[in-house]
Amino acid sequence: MIIDKLENYNMYHFGSAWKKAFEFLNSLSADSEDKKYQIQGDDVFALVMSYKTAKAQKAILESHRDYVDVQTVLVGAEGFECFMRDELVIDTPYDSSKDAEFYKRIVPGYARVDVAVGTFVALYPHDAHMAGLMIEEEKFIKKVVVKIKKDLLLRMG
Repeated sequence: MIIDKLENYNMYHFGSAWKKAFEFLNSLSADSEDKKYQIQGDDVFALVMSYKTAKAQKAILESHRDYVDVQTVLVGAEGFECFMRDELVIDTPYDSSKDAEFYKRIVPGYARVDVAVGTFVALYPHDAHMAGLMIEEEKFIKKVVVKIKKDLLLRMG
């Protein structure tokens, strides 16, 4: 998992797919339409969505195998709980058509982060995560999730 400011994306040298994702993120505004955006076919795409944040008891705990999620908000702020995927109890087995596996939240995550406008979180396949969590109270947010095929990201080092 990476948590940082959008302006620092170029500190991570993960290749052209990473750069395209952040160029797209930086082109969005609070007025961007809720829909799916193609950035590089099925390899890199984005989903802009709006909803109300909720308590953890109502949120979804998930992980992905094929894509890395880069998530930020365009309006408001939301909380994330992060978990070690291999320590969770599966609720719904992996569905390759959705690239998602869902889990039971038995205990709070090992980390809690709040993402506001100008910040992002990058979640890798081993990072199970629960997004959409309220911060103090339930509020409307608009967010974007950029999905990058994990094989397109270069390794640092």
